[in-house]
Amino acid sequence: MASVTASRTGIANLPLHGGKAPPWLFQRMVKLSREITMFIVGEFGPEEMLRRMSDPYWFQAFGCVLGFDWHSSGVTTTLCGALKEGLRGLEEELGLFIEGGKGRTSRQTPAGIESHGSAISVDPGQLIYASRMSAKVDNTALQDGYQLYHHSFLFTRSGSWAVVQQGMNQATRYARRYHWLGESVADFVCEPHAAICSQARGGALNLVASESATARSTITLLAAEPTETILRDFNKIKSLNLPPRHHILIEDIHPDRLTKGLAATYDRQPKGFAELLSVEGVGPKTVRALSLIAELVYGATPSFCDPARYSFAHGGKDGHPFPVDRQTYDKSIDMLAQAVRKAKIEWREKEGALRRLSQSNTL
Repeated sequence: MASVTASRTGIANLPLHGGKAPPWLFQRMVKLSREITMFIVGEFGPEEMLRRMSDPYWFQAFGCVLGFDWHSSGVTTTLCGALKEGLRGLEEELGLFIEGGKGRTSRQTPAGIESHGSAISVDPGQLIYASRMSAKVDNTALQDGYQLYHHSFLFTRSGSWAVVQQGMNQATRYARRYHWLGESVADFVCEPHAAICSQARGGALNLVASESATARSTITLLAAEPTETILRDFNKIKSLNLPPRHHILIEDIHPDRLTKGLAATYDRQPKGFAELLSVEGVGPKTVRALSLIAELVYGATPSFCDPARYSFAHGGKDGHPFPVDRQTYDKSIDMLAQAVRKAKIEWREKEGALRRLSQSNTL
């Protein structure tokens, strides 16, 4: 799996909003997102669409163009759902595919990727690995208080890919969006961020920070130890006083519940932190326990810095900054559709001219 590369390019904090996009709006979002995507793919190729979807600023603007509230968590699930519906039946023509979604649908992502196996030029297993690891990293290696509930995986015929996924913090009623782009960083677990956008920052166990390199190595070595050894070390630290800034609470970790995960890591003997994360049964609490032991017993301190760096806002479904103008919306769809049709005619004419030139050169 070493050939799979990844770069997480952003995080956005968004307030949780209830309800759904009204049918009249969602239907238009499907059409407009399809026309915009067809135009971008036609002009710049499907990989460019991945780059744009992985940019949290562009993604947010895309949601605004489609008529959704700039600051709602629903823009993520609704935009991705509209785009998935809009591309249905056009995937092979465009060379651009999208799988996954919200809740139970997100768990169907591997099967969805497999279903396009004959249409892509890489082993679907590589893309499935990228899908699973991006979710595992943001749910387990970066513990910022947000539980993932949405995962959309976009990929091209050549095997390029991007991820847009979202987590929920029930306590604060905020959602956080994570963007991945699979083209520039080979290491899933060390500084995969190119840009991170967030409305707020807080405490986080950030095991993908460069400062966590020693902690990652120590955690991996600990994971290969017998379960009894790890639990013995864990019980040693129960009487220690934790520093005030620590974001790992001992009372949240129960040794009896760690046995299964630790037994799995001992059997697997992971060679690196990424392999440790990929072990089935290794979740946030197992990694937190190992991180706690690594720091307090072995002195390998991880980073506790929230990786968010920037905040942003754009200008809707709910009338902000102004109500959606349906006539203008429909006109935009028609204009883009005409532009795409015109571009297709020009492409065919260019292809015909090139073929004729090629034939004349062979005479």
